[in-house]
Amino acid sequence: MRDDGMLSAPLDLDGPPAHKRTYPVVAARRGLVLEDRASGAVGALVEFAPPRLVLRDRHGRDHVVRYSDGSVRAGIDGKGVPCKLVVPAREPEAPSLTTSGSIDLGAIPARIARASRIWVEGIHDAELIEKVWGADLRVEGVVVERLDGADDLADRVRGFRPADRRRLGVLLDHLVEGSKEQRIADTVGDPNVLVCGHPYVDIWQAVKPAVIGIEAWPDVPLGQPWKQGVLDALGIEGSSGEFWRLLLGRVSSWTDLEPPLLGAVEQLIDFVAPPDP
Repeated sequence: MRDDGMLSAPLDLDGPPAHKRTYPVVAARRGLVLEDRASGAVGALVEFAPPRLVLRDRHGRDHVVRYSDGSVRAGIDGKGVPCKLVVPAREPEAPSLTTSGSIDLGAIPARIARASRIWVEGIHDAELIEKVWGADLRVEGVVVERLDGADDLADRVRGFRPADRRRLGVLLDHLVEGSKEQRIADTVGDPNVLVCGHPYVDIWQAVKPAVIGIEAWPDVPLGQPWKQGVLDALGIEGSSGEFWRLLLGRVSSWTDLEPPLLGAVEQLIDFVAPPDP
């Protein structure tokens, strides 16, 4: 008979109670970013009524999880320690929104970058997406890279080696039926690659003209460089780069952009960083 097991010695019923683990205390304020350790759901806190806790992710989807001390961690990068939530003395106003219209998760560390990527045609596209969707991209760990021209897109895609956990989203200008861009998009047939676009000749046109006080973007004759044609029609003597700085500076949120661009970018983000099922 073994005499070295857990019951081999007399139980000390009068001994000290077993140690109960303690956790750092965090005020359960609306908008606090939490990760449920059991399900992996990440979102901003919208309701705390123990043992019920509701997290709202960046897509507006609510996740109802069961709470107990230590069942959640603050932050989204997996490095936070489990914590204990307590009801704050005073509940502040509802969380604010980011420039893209999603819940502002506050000053949180960026998620470690995914292998997936979003490609855009040029620097102006990248700067506009960063200004409006930058917070969302950091939450999702998505990096935006410049193509600097899409003529060799099929070769670039093959070199990227897309896979199930290495998805690729591509945003193209002037993606309309019969265009050169549509023919380029048709050369890509990988299920882990999504090519989206907008109908505008240049990303400038995806900014609502009212942002700079005009009713519509000028019509530029065929054969004339579009950006220079716009500058000439508006009587602007500066460079296209100077005008872009002005235009980008006037963009304050997603409401300053045209719906086709909004839909394309949101679709690409969801594709490379799909929401929780």
